Amino acid sequence: MASEGVANYEIARRVGVCSNTVRSWRRSFPQRGVAGVGVIRPGRGRKPWLPEGTVAEVVRLTQQELPADGSTHWTTRSLARRVGIGKDSVGQIWKDHDLKPWKVETFKISNDPAFEEKLVDVVGLYLNPPERAVVFSVDEKTQCQALDRTQPGLPMRPGRAGTMTHDYKRNGTTDLYAALNIATGQMLTDCRDRHTAKDFVRFLRIIDRNVPVQLDVHLVLDNLSAHKAPEVQAWLAHPQRRRFHLHFTPTSSSWVNLVERWFKELTDKRPRRGTFSNVPALIDAIKLWVSHWNDNPQPFVWHTPADEIIAKVRRGRAALAQLNSPTDH
Repeated sequence: MASEGVANYEIARRVGVCSNTVRSWRRSFPQRGVAGVGVIRPGRGRKPWLPEGTVAEVVRLTQQELPADGSTHWTTRSLARRVGIGKDSVGQIWKDHDLKPWKVETFKISNDPAFEEKLVDVVGLYLNPPERAVVFSVDEKTQCQALDRTQPGLPMRPGRAGTMTHDYKRNGTTDLYAALNIATGQMLTDCRDRHTAKDFVRFLRIIDRNVPVQLDVHLVLDNLSAHKAPEVQAWLAHPQRRRFHLHFTPTSSSWVNLVERWFKELTDKRPRRGTFSNVPALIDAIKLWVSHWNDNPQPFVWHTPADEIIAKVRRGRAALAQLNSPTDH
């Protein structure tokens, strides 16, 4: 770039360094050539002050041992006392090696023997839905609580967030049935006192009434017993309901069901911070929020193909097989 007449400041901007660094490179180029660019000269730079092997020991202890007091993980201070260095040095070593012992992520690998078959079936519906058909992601959000706070909260002000009491009064629950149209993002919902097979059949009737008769209906469901009950099978067996096709997600794989993502939107924006003196007030609030959602629906788009998920699950199973679990799981 310099040979083409590009200024030092512009070179620095393009390669992501400061202009003084570019000047230093240009001065050293006649003697060191391209191989010397970005290389610290011997004897230059900050000298390491930690005793030899300290970094490796910190990394080893973090990954392979636990504190003597039985704690589940190290802190910068506890590990600093163990090794005999400062807590900031421990923190820097963790940062350099991308170690985060304070953080833990949850997981669950499905043991469903038909995992791959079910996954391919459901993901295939998302990525390549059938023609002349509507695909719904269906589930129940059970035990939606009508919670009221024990004291009034304070409104938000500049420099201070709104407040609400940590404790609450329970004023009853409702079960929310929801069907997400994966193509449009529109929702069909219904609130019930329970979530029995009969209640599920009533919700199926709602779906049936809202889908044109010339279209097939594909439903993505979890493995709740109410979804497979005799009452449901009898309703589906009627000749007029032959257009219904049920697709079940693998066990312990609720993340495959797209409507779960919509449940998060609803929970975060309405019930979680709302106050409800009774169940009808909660139901009215849900209905209002859903009606506004349907005025401008936003579909959730599935991107990951099934083969990538299957490969990841296989790696997870292989890793679990190498561990000696005290619970024999």
